[in-house]
Formats: sequence, structure tokens, C-alpha cells
Amino acid sequence: MTRVLVAGLIALIVSIIVGPRFIEFLRANEFGQHIREDGPEHHMSKQGTPTMGGLMILFAATIGFLPMTHFRLQALTVFFVTLACGAIGFLDDFIKLTHRRSLGLNGRWKMLLLACVTAVVAVVAHHLKLSTDVYIPVADVSIPLSYAWYPFLFLIIAGASNGTNLADGVDGLAAGTGIIAIFTFTAMMIVSFVRSSTNPAHRNLTKLDLAVIGAALIGAAIGFLWYNAHPAEVIMGDTGSMAFGGAIATFAIMTKTEVLLIFIGGIFVIEAISVMIQVVAFKYFGRRVFLMAPIHHHFEMKAWSETKIMVRFWIVAGIVGAAGFALFYRYYFGQR
Repeated sequence: MTRVLVAGLIALIVSIIVGPRFIEFLRANEFGQHIREDGPEHHMSKQGTPTMGGLMILFAATIGFLPMTHFRLQALTVFFVTLACGAIGFLDDFIKLTHRRSLGLNGRWKMLLLACVTAVVAVVAHHLKLSTDVYIPVADVSIPLSYAWYPFLFLIIAGASNGTNLADGVDGLAAGTGIIAIFTFTAMMIVSFVRSSTNPAHRNLTKLDLAVIGAALIGAAIGFLWYNAHPAEVIMGDTGSMAFGGAIATFAIMTKTEVLLIFIGGIFVIEAISVMIQVVAFKYFGRRVFLMAPIHHHFEMKAWSETKIMVRFWIVAGIVGAAGFALFYRYYFGQR
């Protein structure tokens, strides 16, 4: 347990200390955010705000995680996917900056790179002999997917990465909801570790290691949020949002709680669904369901302040995260 606390504390301190100099470096090199012209009008005031703050999160999390880990494969896989998805996001951000536009990496290339990341996860999952069944809580049934489980992994990783990316549109929104989601997984792993044996020497170190990487990400993200709170001094960019998505997705895969991702990552699911609904409604019915999608822009258009949107989305994230934890304790931890 000490390792979990120390990892989080190290990452938090590193993130807060590094923050000002990193932000100044981004400003000096004019690594500023390019705002979409079709976005909310008041977002133009964010033009030029230092971006790629996700690099700060990844650096601090790495410093917090590596000294405390037992190097269990499951935790290393979460760490790898977090960095890999962050690298894809960084490439996207870098293209935006060098071409001075709001559009970055081509969608097909992004999907191809995510497929490569998924292939690595699939190899690890096969090596660990993870079940290819998907457990459905409440119904208490397992659906055998066999080899279809591996393409399913791509849907999880790509869906989570893009869902978190969509949520990165209001100061503090993606960071705060990402922290809540990862905190939920971390709490699940801490409970599993403590209850794995009455003898501390015989407890499951894999669960502890997963909690360590979760704590490191939380600490780093809280330090980043210190500078990302409205009005943001730095934006995480795709580098940070995709890294969060990769981390959350891989936690679900490595812990065999894929269905719980619907709850734990509930805000990101809502953001993604809002975009799908908007596209389908406009394409087939010529109407818009929301004033603007993703859904947080809808509330901006209704004159909600960014702070109100951020806090209310945090509340919703906390509620659905708590529901995910309760389902884990009742159906995954209690009986399996």
C-alpha cells in the first residue's frame, strides 16, 4: 500500500514542480492550441494556449511508477498502452502545430496505429491466458467470444481513446473525469489486493502493481489539473486525452472488467454517443439533436459556464464510477 501512496505523491510533486517551466517552454516555442472555427465562438479566446500538456502527465507518471513497480506484466501493459496512445496523440498534436491548423493526424492513420497497439495487447492477453469470455454483471452470464474477443479489444481501445479525446473541450473536464475513472480502477485493485490474502506476504502483487500505475497517473493528472483549471494555462491536447483513454481501456482489459468500462468511463461514452446521434440525425433527418456536439458544447451554447459544465460532469463521472465500483464488488470481486 505504501508503494501506491508514494507513486502518487512522487508523480504529483513532479507534475507541479515541472509545470511552470514546461508551460514556459511551450510558450517560448509557440506550441499553442489551434481552435476549430466551427466550435463555440468564445473558444477563440483559447487560441494560442500552450498545448501538449499530456507530455507533462506522462513524464510525471513515469517518474512515479517505475521506482515503485514490481514489473508485473499487466501493469507494464497499462503503462505501455498509456505511452503508446499518448505518442499517437502527440503525433496528432505535432501535425496541428507544424501545419498551424485544428486538424491533425488523418483518421485512418490513427486507427491503424491504434490497431498496432491493440495487437501488442492481444499478444500479452494471449500470453497471460486471459479468458476470451465477456462477463455481464447483474445478468451473471459470460458470453464466449473466442477469437472475436481480439477485435473486440480494438473497439475498447479505439473507443476509449476517442471518447476521452472528445471530452477534452472544456478546461479541466478531461483531466477531472479521467482522474475519477482511473481512481475507480485503482480503488478496485487496492480492495482486490488487500482481500487477496489475510497474510500480507502472500497478497497478489499484480493487483498492487495495477494500483501503483493508477496512483501514478492520478498524481500526475492532479498536478496537471492545477494548471489546467479554468482559465487554463495549459491544455493536455490529444497527447494527454488519448493517453487517458488508453490507460482506462487497458485497465478494463487486464482486469477482465470490459463491461464495467461503460460505467467507469461513462462520461466518455456519453460524449461519443452524443456525436453519433448528432451525425445520424443530421445525415438522415436533416436535423440536429444538440445545439453542438460533443454534448459539453451543447451546454456551452446554452450559456453554461465552463466551470459549471466541468463540475457537473465530474459529479456524473463520480456517480457512474461509484456504480461501476459497486458492480465490481458485487459481481466480479465477491463471486469470481
